[in-house]
Amino acid sequence: MTNLSSLVDLKNGTISREIFVNDEIFKQELGQIFSRAWLFIGHEDLVPNPDDYFVSRMGTDSVILTRDRQNKINVLLNSCMHRGMKVCRYDQGNTRAFTCPYHGWSYSTDGRLVEVPGELVGVPGFGPYYHEKLDKKNWGLIYCPKVVNYKGTIWATWDANAPDFLDYLGDMKVYLDAALDHRDGSPGGSEMIGGVQKWRVKCNWKFAPENFIGDMYHDISHRSVDLVGIGPSGGKGRRDKTIGRTTVSFDDLGHGIIGTLPYREEFPYQETFKNHPEIEDYLKEVYDRRLKNLGDRLRVNTSVGTIFPNMSFHGRQPRTIAVFHPISPTEMEMWRIFLVDRDSPQALKDAARHYYMRYSGPGGMTESDDLENWQYATEASAGHVARRYHYNYQMGMGYAEPVPELRGAWNNGEYSEGNARAYYKRYLEFMEGRDWDGLMAASRAHGEARSDA
Repeated sequence: MTNLSSLVDLKNGTISREIFVNDEIFKQELGQIFSRAWLFIGHEDLVPNPDDYFVSRMGTDSVILTRDRQNKINVLLNSCMHRGMKVCRYDQGNTRAFTCPYHGWSYSTDGRLVEVPGELVGVPGFGPYYHEKLDKKNWGLIYCPKVVNYKGTIWATWDANAPDFLDYLGDMKVYLDAALDHRDGSPGGSEMIGGVQKWRVKCNWKFAPENFIGDMYHDISHRSVDLVGIGPSGGKGRRDKTIGRTTVSFDDLGHGIIGTLPYREEFPYQETFKNHPEIEDYLKEVYDRRLKNLGDRLRVNTSVGTIFPNMSFHGRQPRTIAVFHPISPTEMEMWRIFLVDRDSPQALKDAARHYYMRYSGPGGMTESDDLENWQYATEASAGHVARRYHYNYQMGMGYAEPVPELRGAWNNGEYSEGNARAYYKRYLEFMEGRDWDGLMAASRAHGEARSDA
């Protein structure tokens, strides 16, 4: 096992290129991070009906997101317990049982018939070949012991000892809620539009969540697209103007955002999608409801956030979820899901979809800039000489200030690499194999201090 203490030097603000290209470290990440952390699996809209399924990923493992006939959502390992064949080879669909095409073992997810999800219910030759001695209850599909539906987003962990999802999320919840809640301030209410965009990028998976957690310094990469009118209002730039933007890190949890401090709004939401009279009138009505629902506790306007380790979201415009699945040290599979308020008029959904596609995804003008940066950075860092040298993460060291409204949060300023340092602090703690008591102790201490105050 690689000793990472010399590779992730948080005291001096440097990180070795090895953690972005080394195969041994990559395998260590799969065991220490992706087998333990809470991971984003998908959205409930992917499995709206009983017996629906959607094939997702947890690290390099294929998993099945499925809804049983009791409307319970489960996450199952997509591998037959007989010889390992994938029992589900389609991206999504509907089925009453998952049947392995190799030897025919079949598994049910119907809670009325079985005690646990994915129980083995059918075995060819059970009588004549196995003499009815095979204990089916012990040979069901492996299922995640903890699965949570949080405002339509589905999260799971393989670790039965992992903390509750809300404890893992901490006060980062304020920012995730800003992305998932209705624009009028009521809880939840967002839906997917379109499907899941998937594509592979020849880069290390960590480049992306780090980029979305607080790298405002790379605006030079987007200078050309900033001059083009791809924004929702038809003016110059990629999105509506942003005022009072900063970066906030949750140092003991590894999460972070680019946006505003809590309960400070930049501008009314109806400024988005100007030149669309029907949409503008609707958003004005929504904003009036927002004022009534939230009062002086108006939500933040979040630009971008990252939930450790590999899920990021745009909370405002474009309103999307991004997931970065590790494939190898130098390749990831990137997914995009687009969100909009479920009860919004079709005109808004259509305009949002067109804007989101101009901005994000494999054909998005902004996304293309990022993908090129990450790919060439990974390629250039894999060289024999290049691997000897560290990246510099020193911007803004020593200038962060606590955010009183949020437990364990720090305001790093608009231009700082404080969010990235917090991310790799958490990365190092997971990679060192700390147990959950150790991983959550500092966060609990912050909470106790805040309660005492």
